[in-house]
Amino acid sequence: MLQRLATFTCAAAFAAIAIYISIVEQPSRLLMDDRSQLLQWASSYPPAMKIQGGLAILAGLSAIWIWFRSRNALWLIGALLILANWPYTLLMLNPINHALMTMASSASVETSRALVEQWGWLHAVRSLLGVIAAGLFAVALVRDVKTQPGAAIAAT
Repeated sequence: MLQRLATFTCAAAFAAIAIYISIVEQPSRLLMDDRSQLLQWASSYPPAMKIQGGLAILAGLSAIWIWFRSRNALWLIGALLILANWPYTLLMLNPINHALMTMASSASVETSRALVEQWGWLHAVRSLLGVIAAGLFAVALVRDVKTQPGAAIAAT
């Protein structure tokens, strides 16, 4: 049961960070002038990428292991959703990430505002994937506790 709780916690942390970026950091960033906006994005993206990437992998792989042992489909569906952030990011966000990082290092801000705005909308999909995965893990966790009440006590 402890692994299930840790998996849910990783997914919830991923979702919380993604939501924070989408509803706090990105709107604040859009109020800045183009150069400041680009520099702020370039300084905040790398650490967020490392944290969120690790959380997605931990939650996803752990959920697959839980599904393999329990055959509760909610764990597998949640795993696929949280792990979908990786190919989604590589295919949809990485071209924009690369363009923005290149602009930030070259002091060129032409078209940066449009790219930062586009990045924000695409990042919102990551928030949605994280929220749905965490929600599925929460439901699966509650169901598992209901079907295995002794396991919850033994894990504490």
